[in-house]
Amino acid sequence: MARRSRAARDRQTQIPGAPASPWIKRTLPFFDMLDEEALQKLEAQVDWLLEDIGIAFRDDPEALRIWKQAGATLDGDIIRADAKWIRALCAKAPSEFTQLARNPARSVTIGGNNQVFAPIYGAPFVRDLEGGRRYGDMDSFEKLVKLTYTHPNLHHGGFVICEPCDEPVSKRHFDMLFAHMTLSDKPHLGAITEMSRAQDSIDMAEIVFGRDVMDNNCVIMGNVNTNSPLLVDKVVTEAIRTYSARGQGIIVVPFILSGAMGPVSTAASVAQAMAEAMMVCAFTQIVRPGAPFVLGNFLSSMSLKSGAPTFGMPEPVISNYAIGQLARRAGLPLRCGGSLTASKIEDAQAAYESADSMHSTMLAGANYVLHSAGWLEGGLCTGFEKLIMDADRLGSYQKVLSQGLDTSDEAFARDAYGEVAPGGHFLGSGHTMRNYQTAFYEPALSDSENVESWEDAGSKDMRQRAYDRWNEMLSQYEAPPMDPATKEELSAYVAKRKEEIPDAWY
Repeated sequence: MARRSRAARDRQTQIPGAPASPWIKRTLPFFDMLDEEALQKLEAQVDWLLEDIGIAFRDDPEALRIWKQAGATLDGDIIRADAKWIRALCAKAPSEFTQLARNPARSVTIGGNNQVFAPIYGAPFVRDLEGGRRYGDMDSFEKLVKLTYTHPNLHHGGFVICEPCDEPVSKRHFDMLFAHMTLSDKPHLGAITEMSRAQDSIDMAEIVFGRDVMDNNCVIMGNVNTNSPLLVDKVVTEAIRTYSARGQGIIVVPFILSGAMGPVSTAASVAQAMAEAMMVCAFTQIVRPGAPFVLGNFLSSMSLKSGAPTFGMPEPVISNYAIGQLARRAGLPLRCGGSLTASKIEDAQAAYESADSMHSTMLAGANYVLHSAGWLEGGLCTGFEKLIMDADRLGSYQKVLSQGLDTSDEAFARDAYGEVAPGGHFLGSGHTMRNYQTAFYEPALSDSENVESWEDAGSKDMRQRAYDRWNEMLSQYEAPPMDPATKEELSAYVAKRKEEIPDAWY
C-alpha cells in the first residue's frame, strides 16, 4: 500500500470544512449521588460476582486459552478470578486517551474531564416528515453521515447511524466505512459483527492514517455489547482480539433491562454491569496492556407487563449517576446514556424522556455518549428531525458543562451600573453592546418570538423547523477534502474485498 508522510497528511487535513465541533472540556463538577458506604457495598457485590459467580466466555476457544495462559480459573467456559487481579488489570487501561480524526482539528479526547457526543447507533429504520417510517438504506445512511459531520454539537461520527438494509450484511460495512472516511473528517467507529469485518475496519483505517500513525495512536474504535446476564460471546472477544491487539479502542457495554437481563433491582443490575465490563476490560489488557478501553453502561427499566424497555425513568437515571462514580473509582473512561426515548415520533414523550436521560448522562460524567441524537422507538428508528432537535439541545449542555458561571470582572458589569439609573434598563449600555452576541445560548430551532411573528412565518412546530433545517444543511453540504491517492486506495480495497465475499443477508 502506498504511504504518505505525516506532514503531507496534516497539510491536507487542516483545510477548514464544516463548523468547528470541539469536544467538551468539562468544568462542571460531577454529581456524586452515592456516599462511601453505598459505593463500597456496590464494589463488594462486583467483587463477589467476579470471584464466586463468574462470567462465561463462550464460542471462542482462543479467548479461553488467553485467560488460562494468564492464570485465570476456568470452569468450562466460566471465568472466575480474584477481584484484586481484575482491578489491577483494569488499571493498565488509560484513564484518558485521544482518538485521532482524519482532520487533526476534529480529534477527540475521551476520559478524564472530557465529554464527547456521538449520534444514534444501530437502528434498522429511519423516519422523517416527508418519507415516514421505512427501512434504512444507503442513501439515508450517507445523508445522516453528512448531517453529523456538519453539525457543530456532534463531535464524533459513531458508525451505524442507521442500518443500510438495501445492501448485503456481508458487504455493507465497506460502504459504511467508506462513507464515514470520505463524507466526513470526524472520528468514527468500525464494524464489529464478525472478525473479518473488524479487520476490514482496521485495514481501511490504516490506509487513511498510515501504519506509523496507527502503531502509536488510537484512530478507530469498536463498540460491542456483552450478552447479559454474565455472558461474553465471540463477537466481543474477536473484536478485542482485532481492535485491542492493534492498539485501537474498544467500548464494551453490558445491555441490561432490569428484570430480564439483570435483577429487577437497580443496585444489583449496576453491580452486574460493572462486573461484566471490568472482566472484559481485564481481558483487553491481557491481550494488549495499555489498549484504550471505555467502560459502558446501558441499563434500562422495562414494563413488567409487556417486557418493553422504558427510557428516561428514575431507575436508569439513578444508574447513570452510580455508574459514573464507580467508573471514576476504577479509573476507566465511561460511556452511558444518550437522548433515549420509547416514543415513536418527536413528541412531548420524546422530549421529556430524552431530556431526563441526557441530563443525567451529562451530570454523571459520561465521557463518550453514543445515542446523543436521533434516537426514537427504543433505538429501532433514527429520526432525521430528532437528530437535529437533539443536537440543538446538546449545545446548551455543552455550555453548562464547559463554561459554568463566569465570575470575571467583565461578567460583573460594574461600569453598566454607572450608566443605568434606577428603574432604567441595560439594553443600550456599553456592557450589553460589548457582550450581546455571546451572552446567551441561542438554540437554532426554538421559536421565542411573539405569536404574530410565528404565524407570519407559517406557524411551524419544531418538527417542521427541524425538517427544514436538515434539508438546508444537506443542500449546503460540501465534502471535506481528501487526498485523491488515499481515496483511490480506499476504493480499490473496497472493490477487491467485495469481490472476495459472497452476498449474504445475515
